[in-house]
Amino acid sequence: MNNKYSPGNLVRYRNRDWMVLPSNEDQIILVKPLGGSDEEITGIFMPLAKDIEAVEKATFKEPTTSQIGNFETAKLLYNASRLSLRNAAGPFRSMGKLSFRPRSYQVVPLVMALKQEVTRLLIADDVGIGKTIEALLIIKELIERGEIKRFAVICPPHLCEQWQQELKDKLDIDAEIIRSSTASRLDRMVPDDRSVFYHIPYQVISVDYIKTDKRRGIFLNDCPELVVVDEAHTCTLPKGASSRNQQQRYNLIYDVAANKERHLVLLTATPHSGKDEEFLSLLGLLNTTFQQLNFEQLEQADRRKIAQYFIQRKRENIRRWLNEDTLFPERDSKEVGFTLSEDTKTFYNELVAFARGISDVQTDNENTRLLRSWAAIALIKGAMSSPAMAKEMLAKRQAKLTLEEELIDISTDAVEDTLFEENDFGVDFSRSDLLNAVDYKTAELEGLTQLLKQAEFLNEDTGTDLKIKHTIDLIRNWLKEDFQPIIFCHYIATAKYVEEKLKEALPKNILVQAITSELADEQRKEEIERMGEHKKRVLVATDCLSEGINLQDHFNAVLHYDLPWNPNRIEQREGRVDRFGQDSKIIKTYMLYGENNPMDKFILEVLIRKVREIQKSIGVTIPIGENNKSLMTELTQKILKTSSEAEQLTLFAEDKIRIDNELEMARKKGENLRSIFAQESVDAEAIKKDLQEVDEAIGDPKVVESFTVFALQSLGAAVTSDLDGYKVQTTNLPKHLQVSLLSKTEQLKGKTETKIAFNSPTPKGYQYIGRNHRFVEQLCHYIVSNAFEEKGNSYGLARTSVIQTESVKSKTTLVMFRVRNVVKEIRSRNESVAEEMYLWGYRENEGVLQHVDFETSNKLLNESIPLSNISIEQQQQLLTVELNSFENKKDAFIEIATQRADRLVEAHGRFKTLIGGRSYEKSTPVLPPDVMGVYILLPKPKSLF
Repeated sequence: MNNKYSPGNLVRYRNRDWMVLPSNEDQIILVKPLGGSDEEITGIFMPLAKDIEAVEKATFKEPTTSQIGNFETAKLLYNASRLSLRNAAGPFRSMGKLSFRPRSYQVVPLVMALKQEVTRLLIADDVGIGKTIEALLIIKELIERGEIKRFAVICPPHLCEQWQQELKDKLDIDAEIIRSSTASRLDRMVPDDRSVFYHIPYQVISVDYIKTDKRRGIFLNDCPELVVVDEAHTCTLPKGASSRNQQQRYNLIYDVAANKERHLVLLTATPHSGKDEEFLSLLGLLNTTFQQLNFEQLEQADRRKIAQYFIQRKRENIRRWLNEDTLFPERDSKEVGFTLSEDTKTFYNELVAFARGISDVQTDNENTRLLRSWAAIALIKGAMSSPAMAKEMLAKRQAKLTLEEELIDISTDAVEDTLFEENDFGVDFSRSDLLNAVDYKTAELEGLTQLLKQAEFLNEDTGTDLKIKHTIDLIRNWLKEDFQPIIFCHYIATAKYVEEKLKEALPKNILVQAITSELADEQRKEEIERMGEHKKRVLVATDCLSEGINLQDHFNAVLHYDLPWNPNRIEQREGRVDRFGQDSKIIKTYMLYGENNPMDKFILEVLIRKVREIQKSIGVTIPIGENNKSLMTELTQKILKTSSEAEQLTLFAEDKIRIDNELEMARKKGENLRSIFAQESVDAEAIKKDLQEVDEAIGDPKVVESFTVFALQSLGAAVTSDLDGYKVQTTNLPKHLQVSLLSKTEQLKGKTETKIAFNSPTPKGYQYIGRNHRFVEQLCHYIVSNAFEEKGNSYGLARTSVIQTESVKSKTTLVMFRVRNVVKEIRSRNESVAEEMYLWGYRENEGVLQHVDFETSNKLLNESIPLSNISIEQQQQLLTVELNSFENKKDAFIEIATQRADRLVEAHGRFKTLIGGRSYEKSTPVLPPDVMGVYILLPKPKSLF
């Protein structure tokens, strides 16, 4: 390309100044308006750029004495200029284009990913730490580096909308959801015989849509360069390959990973379910050699190698990292006991007696014996959840027996998954199906009929259900304390029952709603958003909402109505509200249990409390896995084979020691795994330094706040601060700025006032304003373009100014300038233009030029207070002399710009040391830099007395 139009240079085109960007086409130059946004990038086909369309070389107009303004607005111009930069200097290419400021700990996976020539990473951070944000950083960085042009996020179907929204909100990327409900529409958009996976660059795909053999082949043929897999633990190879659904998912990701050049990021909060084989299948997707590992005999070299691919951190590891608070809420956790009423206790005892009869039937088939035993367990567990669930289970079974319908053929695998709560999230499986897996005798039918009558009585006489009574009292107190709770239930029937009883008991102004898998994914999301509009709300949910879904914006308390038999489920449920972004300082997590219900007491005392005790002591959530099933099976055998509650509790006490031993073994295994898979040591201070430089170049949240408030006030908007943020009256703002600041709802309602905040998590009712918010971007462009109007500007923005101040002892001149550097990677055609705003100052002492460094110049710009007004005439005289003499200082000025280019290479070099791999040629500055402003600071006049 002609050097005249090389990257970083300025050109004049269509009466506007543009900056030239890198282009891979010889006859096309890419240009962006000077100070404009990426949306305005334009391609110019040079053979046609003639006559009035001609492209001419341009130079940046230096400040003049006609552009004198209030010195306070110089800071406004400086911050507007640097906040408008999107291709900022520094090794992280994506930071200037994010609509959020990542926490420092969230950058670690990005550094790990960049260490690899091909990114292969398993991110297994704790629930709520921000795995989605960490994946978004990797996506954006690889795009900005030119290493990928397309990507796909593969996730469970109920998370598709959430991923689409996160990509839009945080990266401003419009991704298409690809699944059964959208496939036909997308196919009609395809212009040729290539698939939608080829034509759509940014994809969010339902794993269940593409896991089948037919669709998997089409996807693999046109698979993007980067694939992110969310909830990756659902894609492991099942032990013995017994689950066809999970096996299809594994085959899909296995085939995706088979291309060694494809970037692959796996996300899960529960990487190890307790089965080494399944976890090894997950690690093997990153590196095939990992599938042969033996965790009991790992060599140190194996540990180091795994640590390059795997990162897993608990909250305790990052609660305060690099002296930065992570702002996770504190948990108020309690166990709330209640006593079963006499009628309910009688029902329980007769349930156990009936269940014992089911399981005692003799048969030579081991699977049949197991199914009968588990069906008996399911009966007790489900019927004690709620009277409504008991009635539904028993009535359905009685109807089937009366009509002599065929029994449902259910495999032991399916029964095992539903009973021990290892089914896929997003779907509610009916445990009542377990009752249909066995053949009942005539005598058993009579007992079933009697139990049904008791269940119907309990369902009608609410005074006997002390569980719901305790729940109502608890929820009333939470609502009075301004908590918005979620009540998690195992069963759909129980969720509806709880919803009905709460609606009857609570005031009409409180919205109570049950959300279960009976609603489609899109409907669940719509209903949750609708609930968020109500001041007081109670969500009753099944476990279809217990994984992956973010509920922290609208809820801050969790009540476990039914005790989970898998302790990991507890963490998943509570992780819906206790996560990054929760603005409540305290969240409540309570569990209900029957004090005189032997099954509840065993689950709570022997399993849940023990697991939580281990987690609290070592910070490790131990995987129960296969042990959980054996423990639960043995527990239920105790219930079924003993005749009295006292005898059951005695036997539980006898087995507690053995069970504790099994849990202790699980604890040691979990602790061992934690030590193996701690992330490779990353130089925290190096990350801190790079993030500080990024903040300095493009502005941190505090800069965004001070700039935005000052700019709004300068433009005539009324801004009032409160404890959480600011109220802004937008009437006096230019129309396009009003539109970009007010929400669509506020515009439709004709409102002119809005609430904004600059901190994350953002207080409820406030709009988060980050540096890449559309309003900030447009505000910056408006101020910068207004400052450079040739005939002066409407708001007195200073490109030049003279003040007297106590901040200096001798005359000091500050030069505000913008420098552009072209950075090229070695062995690559990739070029980028890095921009930064910089300040330089100088003093003259007996004809000798003394430099004022950036830190001092920055402090002078931001903190100097004018003492008195100097007339415009005096300012013009002083500036005329200074601007003329500045020509003689250009060499020193250009030397500063060259030093900034070298500093950029140093930052890239330091980053190369941090991440390894990629190298950069010397950064080439585009000279001369753009002089944005020149400001003279005079010392306070000496007193005559």
